[in-house]
Amino acid sequence: MITFRTALRLRSLIAPALGLAVAASALSLAPQAKAQEAARVESETRPNFGILLDPPAPRRSRATTHRRWTGRDYRRDYHPGPHDGRPYPPGGEQIVLVDCGGNPGSGAIEDAVRRVAPGGTLILRARGGACVGWLNIDKPLTIIGEAGFDPRDWNRQPAATLQAPDGLPCMTVAQGVRVEVRDVVFSSQRAGDAACIIGYGAQVLLNRVGMRHVGDEAAIYMDGGLLDIRNAVLETQTVAPAIVADGASLTAWEVVVTGAHVGMELIPGAGQTARVDSTTLKGIGAPNAFGPRSIGMIIRSGRDYGRVEVTNTAICGYVEGVAVEGASVDIQGSRICRSDKGVVVYNGELTLNDTRVRADSVGVAVASGRAVITNNVFAGVHEVIYAENRASVEASGNRVWSQHVCRARFRERTRGRYEPYWSGGQGWECVYGSYPRDWWEEEDGLLGFDYYDDGYSLQGYDTYQDGYGWYDRDGRYIQDRDYYGDDRWAEPRRRGFW
Repeated sequence: MITFRTALRLRSLIAPALGLAVAASALSLAPQAKAQEAARVESETRPNFGILLDPPAPRRSRATTHRRWTGRDYRRDYHPGPHDGRPYPPGGEQIVLVDCGGNPGSGAIEDAVRRVAPGGTLILRARGGACVGWLNIDKPLTIIGEAGFDPRDWNRQPAATLQAPDGLPCMTVAQGVRVEVRDVVFSSQRAGDAACIIGYGAQVLLNRVGMRHVGDEAAIYMDGGLLDIRNAVLETQTVAPAIVADGASLTAWEVVVTGAHVGMELIPGAGQTARVDSTTLKGIGAPNAFGPRSIGMIIRSGRDYGRVEVTNTAICGYVEGVAVEGASVDIQGSRICRSDKGVVVYNGELTLNDTRVRADSVGVAVASGRAVITNNVFAGVHEVIYAENRASVEASGNRVWSQHVCRARFRERTRGRYEPYWSGGQGWECVYGSYPRDWWEEEDGLLGFDYYDDGYSLQGYDTYQDGYGWYDRDGRYIQDRDYYGDDRWAEPRRRGFW
């Protein structure tokens, strides 16, 4: 018979035995655990020579990869829609009018988008304030602001405004979807790493729109598809390009871009022609040694060779006006001003015709590729055309106003009497006289700078052209009214008895 005391004695004897067994098993497993840990560390630190020898090819030539935004990217603290979690009903109305009233998080604007039938129209009325929300569009849609929009006076006349929540886009468009927007102002002044308008393989048409964007990314980012933007004003504060068209077919007409470190970044696709017409890109005037390069328009090369046409466009206030990095670029009848380098061709093809280039350092620099430079005007440059050994340059009919490269030289006509002359370079010649003021108003005058004459002035040259006087060997003007025209070059008479 086992009593209570007997059970306690047995328990006291069994407990130490169990402890010894556990300790013995732990000691036996310790070497095995250390071996497994060492194997794990070795597998994590061992280099993968297969990847090192055959790295994956980059998808695009952009320096950074843009974050993709989808309908599942809503922040945890942002839940537009019914508070009970039920989804909005599918759209079935052809025309929907929404007056947001500036109530953030109410989901009014998102609800209106869902109510519109595919191919329908959404009308924004923002009398009580901006519509706050993120339009994630997955069906064909037309968005119209009720109050209209005047790009010439849009700060005074209130327009329907779509304001993005902090850190989120204004509008994203799904692949294959066509969206047309008219008379709307987009506002994303706390965008963070989100662009305001984003499209992946979509068709986005913007007409009479304004945009205020402050963030780290582009104001408009299009990856493939089509971007047609007309009569638009973009006020941006970003180190990224204001407009990025990566493989997208771009058409820009009457567009004004201000404040961005880079105006446009274009990567044309195969067989595509990006067209920029009657557009103005105003830079921030950042110095060359401050931060990344400030470029008005940068054209990169994708996997396939594309083409960009720029006509009647002003690009002012950038370190590099236009940078070509592997595409076919045609610039006609445009103005590149207030720059350190007017056009830089790192690779690719450039055709520059009937364009005025104001630059401090060089007008056109060609490192590699081919450039055809004809009938242009260069002003203020220290060097008109610079070409490296790998470059092929054809230049003709270009005129230059510059106090640096257009200083007069003097050659002797008769003993002690000299005449001035100007020598040009390959495909260009100097022009004497003041730089036209009306040209200046269309160039640096856009940025509010006072007139500065880049032309070279020679003392007494006006009187010399009238037929009086000459110059000495040091370029000093000698005035003489006794002789006129070619008589001033006659051999001076000797004084004396004979």
